[in-house]
Amino acid sequence: MDFGNRRVHNRLGPAPGAASSSSSGKVCHHWRAGRCNRFPCPFLHSELPEATANSSRPNQRDGPGAGGHVWRNPNSGGGGGRGGSGSNRWGRGPGGADVAARNRVQDRPCKYFLAGEHCSYGERCRYPHTYCMSNSITLLTPLQGHEQVVTGIALPNGSDKLYSGSRDGTVRLWDCQTGQCAGVLKVGGEVGCMISEGPWVFVGMPDAVKVWNMQTQAEMNLTGPTGQVYALAVGNELLFAATQDGRILAWRFSAATNCFEPAAALEGHQLAVVSLIVGGMRLYSGSMDKTIRVWDLATLQCIQTLSDHTSVVMSLLCWDQFLLSCSLDKTIKVWAATESGKLEVTYTHTEDNGALALAGMPDAQSKPVLVCSLNDNTARLYDLPSFSDRGKIFGKQEIRAIQTGPGGLFFTGDGTGELKVWQWVIDASQT
Repeated sequence: MDFGNRRVHNRLGPAPGAASSSSSGKVCHHWRAGRCNRFPCPFLHSELPEATANSSRPNQRDGPGAGGHVWRNPNSGGGGGRGGSGSNRWGRGPGGADVAARNRVQDRPCKYFLAGEHCSYGERCRYPHTYCMSNSITLLTPLQGHEQVVTGIALPNGSDKLYSGSRDGTVRLWDCQTGQCAGVLKVGGEVGCMISEGPWVFVGMPDAVKVWNMQTQAEMNLTGPTGQVYALAVGNELLFAATQDGRILAWRFSAATNCFEPAAALEGHQLAVVSLIVGGMRLYSGSMDKTIRVWDLATLQCIQTLSDHTSVVMSLLCWDQFLLSCSLDKTIKVWAATESGKLEVTYTHTEDNGALALAGMPDAQSKPVLVCSLNDNTARLYDLPSFSDRGKIFGKQEIRAIQTGPGGLFFTGDGTGELKVWQWVIDASQT
């Protein structure tokens, strides 16, 4: 999967610590204030490298990802809780809790470049012409075709196509070798979400879930939801759909009828359910009612309600023995099990803006990384568990969909309908 081996040139300037053309060795104070108009300027337009920047970095080999990256579920063992191994390392990395330096001038790309407009400064622009600020990732190619926000991305097993769904009412198929659109499927309604499980592709729509089997070409519609289906998850041989009316509907596949048959309706949320994740024998659901509910997959009963967020719980992620949640209240919370088995917040990471979507993946060195999109049209990259800053991705509008892929690839989709294909690369500063 190379998407045509296309690359996008990012004019980032000298890397931190690299030799500079400035002979003064001093940082321009006009540049720091965002108003230097000298070209060439005799002073540095970048911060001086910190001599001790790497000395305070925790040893990632001792973290939960030791011996290789593992995205396990909260019930997979390994301690946890307030006294569990690893819980005291959350947020201890450089930049883990520091939000003061995030909006420096050099951390913002050119607004004209981001908008796809002509920048009259060209190569003289003091704002980088790039879609990301990171030494760890590179943009391979954009995929353009959707006319509205991308709400789901999927890579079915055994398929050489990437699938994307949008509120424009279409699912697009992308050829993984050329990066070209290989087909457009009109599904008859706004796509609220999309996932794949084995050869199956599930698409959440208003009042229904559309199902395709990529091996048999079977297609079916699952009815029962009321309103938009915002999230889907698979666990314990059940398909779960989070609906606008606050219910979570479940179907079980029947080999006898070759169909998905209704199995249960999980009720308890007071408002729309917008996020789902399965970890072990637990289903976690996040809602507009500001709560997270924990459901036992064996009994389909709610066993705990988490009420620490103060706004919509937008996304959930299981990592190792922890549950991560993000919300429009501008926080990412890390939950761990106590000795009693109940979940409690063990760390809260605060952002400057509301958080929209979470995704976990390994970097080019198999270290665990969290990608979190925010409603300021960016996505942040963080090491886990330290929350050390690994960079930032910029979208033309809010990034609503993030999906991992094979071979160090991952995908993002934003509010304009554009997808981007990213590749993790080895960052010398991380070795």
